[in-house]
Amino acid sequence: MSKYEQIQQALQSAPKVWLVTGVAGFIGSNLLENLLKLGQTVVGLDNFATGHQRNLDEVKTRVSEEQWGKFTFIEGDIRDFETCKSAVTGVDYVLHQAALGSVPRSIDDPVTTNSANITGFLNMLTAAKDAQVASFTYAASSSTYGDHPALPKVEENIGSPLSPYAVTKYVNELYASVFARTYGFKTIGLRYFNVFGQRQDPNGAYAAVIPKWTAAMITGEGVCINGDGETSRDFCFIENVVQMNILAATAESDSKDEVYNVAVGDRTTLNQLYAYLKEALGENDVTVTMEPEYRDFRAGDVRHSQADISKAKSKLGYEPLFTIKSGIGKAMPWYKSFLSH
Repeated sequence: MSKYEQIQQALQSAPKVWLVTGVAGFIGSNLLENLLKLGQTVVGLDNFATGHQRNLDEVKTRVSEEQWGKFTFIEGDIRDFETCKSAVTGVDYVLHQAALGSVPRSIDDPVTTNSANITGFLNMLTAAKDAQVASFTYAASSSTYGDHPALPKVEENIGSPLSPYAVTKYVNELYASVFARTYGFKTIGLRYFNVFGQRQDPNGAYAAVIPKWTAAMITGEGVCINGDGETSRDFCFIENVVQMNILAATAESDSKDEVYNVAVGDRTTLNQLYAYLKEALGENDVTVTMEPEYRDFRAGDVRHSQADISKAKSKLGYEPLFTIKSGIGKAMPWYKSFLSH
């Protein structure tokens, strides 16, 4: 039995109280669904800046009435300290996902990104420390590697940030390590690499590449690729991310005050990604005939990204259950259904 399976069994026999910030978002709502299915009690916090009520409504349809009854929702903003204090009351584990993502958004509006990602993070961290929660796990980012050229990316080696967003995520890690040294409050940061899956919003100016391209291919609008298509990423399916959050939340103290890569440990070019999406759509009765259009590289983008996941494997027992292809295969029926409504 894997470490993850052991922990899921333990949680089912001795349920905990969890706080998920950003619960109406893509990652937050998937965490909510999985925790409720494990019989956990969940408090969710969201201000709907980037999250959606429809994500919560969908989770409700995927769990039992009894499981849904263990969910309490707070509409509020992490930039308000009193909201953070009330949200952590009586909570065992915090999964802090609330943030303003997107490199281009941060370039367009660095002030709002800073207030959500730094002030909001510090509020949550302080509230959790004061409430003496058992663990605090937060969404870090692979953008923290910045211009460091080496591949694969190893947690200890980072470069200079390439965007305001990357700066905010690096500051989160700095605050987390200072809180461990100063207050003995140890946390775990999860450096997400290009997460994708069901409930990731295909609409809006800052939509991630997989939902955005899938939507364009289904509606026949055509896909634009920044650069020559040989830019590569380590795409990570949402269920691998859920696993890492649960492993991190329940980790022993000697595995805390650390950051971990959350990825598959593989690289996929944008040209390969296009081919995978086209194939998966074909398997879902959507025929794509058009070819992608190529345009200039995008400001602030990293050319190649791939994670070393050996630390997550050895210290937390992480074993990614989905590759990019199997993840796309599992997510595609959701995208097709969502986009046909």
